[in-house]
Amino acid sequence: MSSSQEDRLLQWLRGELRKDGSDRIGDDAALLPKAETAITVDHQIAGVHFPTGLDPRVVARRLLAVNLSDLAAMGADPRYAFLALSSPPDQNVKSFLRALLKACRRANVELAGGDLARSPVLSATLTLVGGKPPRGRWVRRSNGQPGDRLWLGGPVGQSALGRHLLASGAEYQNSRIQLPPDLASDRCLATAARQAIRRHLFPHPQIDLGLWLGRRRRAAAIDISDGLSLDLHRLCRESGVGARLDVEKLPTSRSFLDLCARLHLKPLDLMLSGGEDYCLLFSLPASIRPPDSYGCSRIGELTRDRSIRRIEGEREGLLEARGWDHLEARS
Repeated sequence: MSSSQEDRLLQWLRGELRKDGSDRIGDDAALLPKAETAITVDHQIAGVHFPTGLDPRVVARRLLAVNLSDLAAMGADPRYAFLALSSPPDQNVKSFLRALLKACRRANVELAGGDLARSPVLSATLTLVGGKPPRGRWVRRSNGQPGDRLWLGGPVGQSALGRHLLASGAEYQNSRIQLPPDLASDRCLATAARQAIRRHLFPHPQIDLGLWLGRRRRAAAIDISDGLSLDLHRLCRESGVGARLDVEKLPTSRSFLDLCARLHLKPLDLMLSGGEDYCLLFSLPASIRPPDSYGCSRIGELTRDRSIRRIEGEREGLLEARGWDHLEARS
């Protein structure tokens, strides 16, 4: 299995920590078993993770959502948040905090503390603490076994498409999306473009699905933040298995495909390596399937052979681990 620069650094760090008797790296959140607690942290920097002019209210909502998605992948129940916020003097900090508090209330999360400071650009770090619900089990990347079915919690690729649109002239201001004239004039494409931008700016963490997985006798899961192919490699590495991914079973829509064609983008590239989807990729024993209400799609299976293969009709080959690398800042 190939790996990104970020993965290689984390594997080195994991080896160093093991020398001290600690092995909490390898999942979407760190587990503290005695306290039955899962902890995750995410860092967002203007100009790196989001455009410098993006509405701080959007930044706040997005920051909480990506952290919630990490806890969802663990089957954890979100409970407390801690914020470290650095901002330039002209930044409307109160609008950021109001939006974060509103989002926390919706998620039944208590903002319990943090730190404030000045900096040249807006930078926010959120630490989220979750608990193990009654009768629940932790969902781990390492829980997969050969023969398990591979499932996807929702469509992938739309967020990457939205990111491309925002970098190509589309704007989000005052809760409205402004599109370039050539897209705005086509009603169907404009609707698809706005949907993709909203998908990018406002992820929908699958907390309920994560809690459902935690009530199964065994489930493996990962939050798709860096791209389906890269995150599938990570899940398989932790479980010591391989996988067969049927790309023709990936959920998509006609409008998504048409918009990609208009923009001269390859839809499968966005779906496999675009990243920032924040939906769950998970495996379950063959005898268990998620309720239809969660909108999941079965996309493959885990295998004893540790190779990760891409199936497309009659064609089959190795699936490259491509996606977003935070240290190289590219996909």
